[in-house]
Amino acid sequence: MRFRILGPTQVVLADGREVPVGGPRLRALLTLLLLDAGRVVSAERLIDGLYGEQPPRGAANALQSQVSRLRQALPAEHDPVELHPAGYRLAVDPDDVDAYRFERLAEAGSRALGGGDWPRAAGLLREALELWRGPALADATGVSAQAARLDELRLAAIENRVEADLALGAHGTLIAELRELVVAHPLRERSRGQLMRALAALGRPAEALAEFEDARHTLADQLGVDPSAELAAVHLAVLRGEERGSAESVLPSQLTTFVGREEELKRVGDLLGERRLVTLTGPGGAGKTRLAIEAAGRVDGEVRFVELAGLADGSDVPQAVLSALGLRDAGLRAPAESGWQTTDRLVEALAERRLLLVLDNCEHVLVDAARLAARLLSACPALRVLATSREPLGLAGEALCPLSGLTLPPLGASVLDADEYAAVGLFSQRAADVAPDFTVTPANVEMVLRICRSLDGLPLAIELAAARLRALPVAEVAARLDDRFRLLSTGNRAASPRHRTLRAVVEWSWDLLDNAERQVARRLTVFAGGATLEAAELVCGLPAAEFVDALTGLVDKSFVEMAGGRYRMLETVRAFCAERLAEAGEADQLRRAHTAYFLEFAWTASDRLRCAEQLHWLRRLDAERDNLHAALRRATAAGDASDAAGMVAALSFYWWLRGMRGEGARLAADVLELLGTEAPPGLGEEFALCVYNASLAGSGSLPSLGTQRSVIRSLDRPPRQPFLLYLSGISTGPPSGGAEDVDELMGELRRLVGPDPWINALGAMGSGSALMWSDQRDRARAALATALDGFRGTGDRWGTMITLGALGELAAWQGDPETAGAHMDEAMGLVEALGSAVDQADMLRTRGETRLRASDLAGAHDDFAGALFLAQRSGAPEFVASARLGLAQVARVRGDLAAARRFCEEALTGGLTGWYVGEAARAEIILVLKEITEAEKAGAPPSADGA
Repeated sequence: MRFRILGPTQVVLADGREVPVGGPRLRALLTLLLLDAGRVVSAERLIDGLYGEQPPRGAANALQSQVSRLRQALPAEHDPVELHPAGYRLAVDPDDVDAYRFERLAEAGSRALGGGDWPRAAGLLREALELWRGPALADATGVSAQAARLDELRLAAIENRVEADLALGAHGTLIAELRELVVAHPLRERSRGQLMRALAALGRPAEALAEFEDARHTLADQLGVDPSAELAAVHLAVLRGEERGSAESVLPSQLTTFVGREEELKRVGDLLGERRLVTLTGPGGAGKTRLAIEAAGRVDGEVRFVELAGLADGSDVPQAVLSALGLRDAGLRAPAESGWQTTDRLVEALAERRLLLVLDNCEHVLVDAARLAARLLSACPALRVLATSREPLGLAGEALCPLSGLTLPPLGASVLDADEYAAVGLFSQRAADVAPDFTVTPANVEMVLRICRSLDGLPLAIELAAARLRALPVAEVAARLDDRFRLLSTGNRAASPRHRTLRAVVEWSWDLLDNAERQVARRLTVFAGGATLEAAELVCGLPAAEFVDALTGLVDKSFVEMAGGRYRMLETVRAFCAERLAEAGEADQLRRAHTAYFLEFAWTASDRLRCAEQLHWLRRLDAERDNLHAALRRATAAGDASDAAGMVAALSFYWWLRGMRGEGARLAADVLELLGTEAPPGLGEEFALCVYNASLAGSGSLPSLGTQRSVIRSLDRPPRQPFLLYLSGISTGPPSGGAEDVDELMGELRRLVGPDPWINALGAMGSGSALMWSDQRDRARAALATALDGFRGTGDRWGTMITLGALGELAAWQGDPETAGAHMDEAMGLVEALGSAVDQADMLRTRGETRLRASDLAGAHDDFAGALFLAQRSGAPEFVASARLGLAQVARVRGDLAAARRFCEEALTGGLTGWYVGEAARAEIILVLKEITEAEKAGAPPSADGA
């Protein structure tokens, strides 16, 4: 029999039939006995449980009667109720009682969870929780303590099961359940933290942070306490972006299994445990990238993968690392600091961060990659670097792990012996991918061995050869390879055999392509970072049906990979095909076609960035960033001034939104060298945008454009890139006459552009900001409200965020903390949607200031602390300083003048010179230090209003 007390009391036979127990009194008696299954329960305890503190006269006789009735109710063949001198005993196995079985399974699940066995933990805990059918001990009275204990165990089991599911990546399915748990148990911080983590992992950090705010208020209102250290740690992890790991992979996903390299994998792992720079070296096609990915995937802690193969210039290496880290070289609300280099930002961001940085394909940018690795490793003690290159980086302390071919069986190996060697295993697996019936047999083993040996076990060469089995028998593959190698033996004998072999297999595969496939293969090499089907078709220039057939053939023959809707070539194959493009005399034609396509794409995307499709087009631009910058560089190098300047103009707003002002400045400066010191005819707007972009990162002596008014008056048509208006204001500052001059200037602009809602919203935002700083607060609020309506109407999150930030600050100035908080919370959500940690730090700092003005010291402290973490992680010294200043203000108001002084002194160290935001922060810190000194002398801290 099975006994159930986790819900209404039930007795169930082995065949599933329920045994009727009787009325409430009998079910209560059975429950009391089951709570001590297998043990004697005294008559006194049973009487107390059945009748309470005032049992009836003759309660002992009544108990005997109830026991007798219970024995009659249960099947006679079992008769588990026993009479003992000290009381009664239910002679059943505790594991036949659901409460006992629940505790055993829950404990086993908890142990599995602690041991990191997530699937087993989730299974055991689900099995345990499925035993519950309602409130525990529902048919018994006087057992509230036991029922409460079981309910607590149930909640703990639910939380443990959720923890296992989170570890298994089931975030989306947990949200509704966790919300119900939080509503039912608002003071349970673990469930709240799990909900925050699930939301953040799904890319919804704004909701996660809102949950923390709700928890903070609930705990303060009901218990008068702050969140626990554990929940605060989750809060900080969300702010840092550490709970987003399951939402975005940091290592490229692999479509095939990893074969061989066990010894090399162990060696790399051991080296990474001992050394801070490890470089995998070897010829193209040796599998360096794949080994690096596998090794990095087994490393504990944070990993970031940086693909360098698509870079055309070594100066782009720091920006590639910055992008891989998800960082910007400037924020949404401010330009990059003059003279502040991308490498400086990386040093700031990684100074105290424990991280493995994988730099893949360094050989063509070797000097710059080595220089950056040396700088980062010397300045960031917790950083490790794993590089792949055809030659060492050449740095002191570099540990090398050279790769050659996979292991090969000896001559005369049998089928059984051959399968144990990695080269044969790889060939067999890849051959089975294209020819499912293929296996290594006694009949073909010699031909398989001949192929693998001829290719020296190089993984890429083996994979290319195995792909031929889609159309050729293995004997034909072996024969063709032999023929090809004999022809090559009269070539460059100075080249290493492996390089000759790899080139041979690519060339042999090229010979098997038809004419259309060769056309597409060589023309695809003009793309950097892969291509969409649409882009590839338009640039390659073949008829649609012919192009699709050719591209499909290239994918089938392993010349091209398709993943995530994009087509890419392995770098070795791409280099070979690029030579064929040059031989065909098509390089310049394809360059122009590629530039034309991506210039049109950039302008289309730029227009969409000012509307509700902003995030979608940002992602599309991110995917094509390598192609866009390659097209810009090629146009600049070829002297195509109109295309190069047009690309700078089209990309200006994108660079700003993605915080890529340092890289944009370098590209724009190169175009300016081509344009000269004055705008060529018809390129006035493009020339101005080149100047402004170059100026944002301090690109040296630049042509003068005059004031914002003169720039606007120089236009004879509405700007194709309306962001020119914002850049001109950022670069030259607002009109000297204040708000009135802004209004007059915006009036001139409206007459030029007409009723453009985005430009009108931008003008209203400029007017509102000028009115704020001239202390005309009512007029400022009206102008900013107009701007907010305009930006919301267009769907532009950036403009909406900027305006909300200004409105939040204005509301705080006017003593309306509730409105200020609402504006800042909404702005925070928009910053998160735009994907910028540095701007999130800026918004947290701003919200902290509004909370400080409202005397919400705990909230202000949390915001400033979060801003500090994010700013440090983003390598943004200006925001590190302002966050520390905020913490100093909180400490000062709390009366901890020593801490306030320490925060101020720390804020003054580094990163505060060279541009107006940094200089303003320095001046404010010095002022606060003077106020702290005065407070120390007076013996009393200033109030929050003085912040």
